[in-house]
Amino acid sequence: MQIDDAATILAGADFFEICTEEERRMLAFASERKRHAAGSIISKSGEVPLGAQVLVSGTVSILPEGEGEPNPYVVSQPGTVLGTMALIVERPRGVTVTAISIVETLFVPRHAFLKLANQSPALAARAAKRIRQDLGSFVGAIAPVSSRIKKS
Repeated sequence: MQIDDAATILAGADFFEICTEEERRMLAFASERKRHAAGSIISKSGEVPLGAQVLVSGTVSILPEGEGEPNPYVVSQPGTVLGTMALIVERPRGVTVTAISIVETLFVPRHAFLKLANQSPALAARAAKRIRQDLGSFVGAIAPVSSRIKKS
C-alpha cells in the first residue's frame, strides 16, 4: 500500500484529525492495511490490542463484554477508529469486534503513535485534549440514565 493512500485514510478518520499532515504521513508509514473475511473476529474481548484499526470499508459488529443477550452495535462508517484508547494504553479490550461483511482496516500500531507523541509534545497535548472531550461526551450521554444503572 502506498503511504499516500494510508495518509488519506488517516485524514478521513475521526481521531486522527488531531494530527498534522506530516504526522499522518509518519503514522501511515508504520500502518498496515488488513482484510478480514466476513465472520472473522478482528479483535476479541479480553485481549490486549497492539494498536487501533481504522475502518476503510465493510461492516463490523461490536459486542460489549458481559452482555447477557447479544445486542451488538453495528458500524459501517469509513474512518471510524476502532479502539482509539489502544493507541495510548496497553489494556484488554472490553468488546469483541467481528466482521459482518468483508472488511478492510488500516492498523495503526500503538508503538508508532506513542513514539510520535513522545517526539511531539503538541501532538500529545492534542491527543490528551481529544480523549478528555470524548470521555466527557460519554459521561454526559450516560448521566441521564445513571440512576437506573445497577451498581455492583
